[in-house]
Amino acid sequence: MKTFITKPAEVERQWFIVDAQGQTLGRLASRIATVLRGKHKPGFSPSVDCGDYVIVINAEKIHVTGRRMDQKVYYRHSGYPGGLTEITLREQLEKFPTRPVELAVKGMLPKNKLGRKMLKKLKVYVGEAHPHQAQQPVPMEL
Repeated sequence: MKTFITKPAEVERQWFIVDAQGQTLGRLASRIATVLRGKHKPGFSPSVDCGDYVIVINAEKIHVTGRRMDQKVYYRHSGYPGGLTEITLREQLEKFPTRPVELAVKGMLPKNKLGRKMLKKLKVYVGEAHPHQAQQPVPMEL
């Protein structure tokens, strides 16, 4: 038997919608990363972007366990000496409610051009409204 490799032209993409309300951040992110990568499909190829689109609604209502709201810290650097900035998960949710979900999923994707291409298929929104009704997204079971 020959090994089947999916070609980029053969990939059929679906749109899934996920309600993040009450979901644990890490478990939600790992399931989303699996769908973005295409590992849930039988024709998965690691060198081809064969994943689907994922819409996340209610991103501001995620849940984390323990004291992570105050203990989990996100870092960024300006590039200048002494330019390291820290922000906790609680502050991140207040200022940029979609960013914790985006960063959690980004950390679970490949760190290369293919991973950046996969991340563009993730759409995260605050609240119930999203502009993708025309794509007829299917609710994703978690």
